[in-house]
Amino acid sequence: MRPPPLTRIAPAIVVIGVVGVLLAQGCATSSRPINRFPGYPVGMVERGEASWYGPGFHGNKTANGERYDMHKLTAAHRTLPLGSVAVVRSLTSGRQVTIRVNDRGPFAKGRILDLSLAGAQALDMVTNGTDRVELRVIDYVAQPEGMG
Repeated sequence: MRPPPLTRIAPAIVVIGVVGVLLAQGCATSSRPINRFPGYPVGMVERGEASWYGPGFHGNKTANGERYDMHKLTAAHRTLPLGSVAVVRSLTSGRQVTIRVNDRGPFAKGRILDLSLAGAQALDMVTNGTDRVELRVIDYVAQPEGMG
């Protein structure tokens, strides 16, 4: 038996290759551009006392220039880059909430974070005013879209 001529095999190989490339592109995850500087603190964890702020500041400009809305999931931190997104977990209740840093503070000694009223409600800490929390940086959002 004679082997098939190469003229029949070559187009089949090309077709298989093209289909393989198209399938690989379709399965690839779309990567959004990362708008953060090298060494950005994703994964940073901080534990300490958090408080919340609300009515007296509602409508005032925050450090990043937007208006503070106590009903959105935002927070103030002394050093994290503005736009940082973090998961804040209560060490007493286990509840957690995702917030975006848009302001500077807290200015009370011994505190690591000032949550908005919405953030404090999510952690069930409004009545107490403060809570022990763990903050974990997970992302960066240059401009708010759908969050705080």
